[in-house]
Amino acid sequence: MPLWFCASAESLDIFMNSPVTATANISLLVQNLQTGELIDCYRPQNVAPPASVMKLLPTATALETLGADYRFSTYIEYSGSISDGVLHGDLYVRGTGDPTLGSQKTGDRNFLTRWVKAIREAGIREIRGAVIADLSYFDADAINPGWIWEDIGNYYAPGVYALSYMDNTMNVVLRSGAVGSIAEVQYTVPEVPGVQFDNHIRCTSITHDGAYVHGAAYNYTRYLTGSVPSNQGSFGVQGDLPNPGLLLVQHLSQRLEESGVTITAEPMYISEADGKHRTLLYTWQSPTLREIIYETNIHSNNLYAESLFRTFGGRYQLPCTIHNSADFEKDYWQRRGVKIRSARIVDGCGLAPQDAVSAETLVQLLTYMYRSPSKDAFYASLPVSGQSGTLRSLLPGTELAGRIHAKSGTIAATKNFAGYIELPNGQTWVFAVMVSFGNGKPKDIQRVIGNYLLDLYKSKGR
Repeated sequence: MPLWFCASAESLDIFMNSPVTATANISLLVQNLQTGELIDCYRPQNVAPPASVMKLLPTATALETLGADYRFSTYIEYSGSISDGVLHGDLYVRGTGDPTLGSQKTGDRNFLTRWVKAIREAGIREIRGAVIADLSYFDADAINPGWIWEDIGNYYAPGVYALSYMDNTMNVVLRSGAVGSIAEVQYTVPEVPGVQFDNHIRCTSITHDGAYVHGAAYNYTRYLTGSVPSNQGSFGVQGDLPNPGLLLVQHLSQRLEESGVTITAEPMYISEADGKHRTLLYTWQSPTLREIIYETNIHSNNLYAESLFRTFGGRYQLPCTIHNSADFEKDYWQRRGVKIRSARIVDGCGLAPQDAVSAETLVQLLTYMYRSPSKDAFYASLPVSGQSGTLRSLLPGTELAGRIHAKSGTIAATKNFAGYIELPNGQTWVFAVMVSFGNGKPKDIQRVIGNYLLDLYKSKGR
């Protein structure tokens, strides 16, 4: 009997007949990982929007192709020559996709101090040129064309560049006034030279942050829309940095000058390699991939996921492109027996509504990773039900608290989970439950999915 005609168990019937899921698009598969026994399924080969469950693909691909101990490298190079303490040329910072530079999530926040020290130890006291951010490792498509306007420019959907900095995010500090007034923009953290705001944020009687930041990569105008609570004094709204690589070299130039190094030209950036011969001065390395992937999956970090995804395109040719990254990911897993050709891969983090993956594909991927030498790093990156990350609110205080290790995915009217369920007998279920266009909020769908998994566990997993 074909896989999509699975016999319905009582728990599945209850799940399917819920008012929240009865008219939803569902793809579901639960298998015993050790024996291959089919526990439950419903249209497992149908594709559905994965939302942040999509992050399983780039994190698994990165571990398999790069290894858990891999570190991104950022290179400080110079053109021209150094004589008598003078660099007759330009100083370059060349990125290769490290998302952790200046990050609040992981990594060394004092890295600029180390960079300045290395430059001074090279004997440089004057730069007769500029400090240049080299962004050429990625193509100029910093904003994924599959993302929607509602997301673009907000803190959770920043542009993706070969040089990331400070999570590619700024905090726009507003002053909230009377109901009906326009909130006043006061300043940004960090300060971003040249940024301007077309501000339409109104102060209303709402009690939550309803403001959005919109803008394009490399463009220094940000559009502020929506509403914030009235009469709250200072109020922060987060958006993306227009050009994080340029801000990085601006800060590096400032730190160099504070240390006594004079620079004759203003900081700048290039998006394509300029062809000048360069000499390597210093190499900075990121935290390990193990640490980066932990942050990516536990906290569902879109920037980290996208940075990983973009690097795969370099396996085909440089600069790294979104198209090549998607092709590499699909080809890689297809060759390893994961049925992924029906999937639609537009990005690495799941923000693109065009993304589509089946429960079957996810279960096959998870099964492969459970048997991989990279299992420990991958498994440790998954949130745990009732305990950590994005699964903290899933089934706390129940028999499944602490037993589910999985990635969640959430967008409007959509909630997905894919991962592992550890059974008392030492065996493991591998599963994916994907519900899109449900009749309710994501928290309502999560409740129904949680009840289904708990009922299935009580009937077949104990």
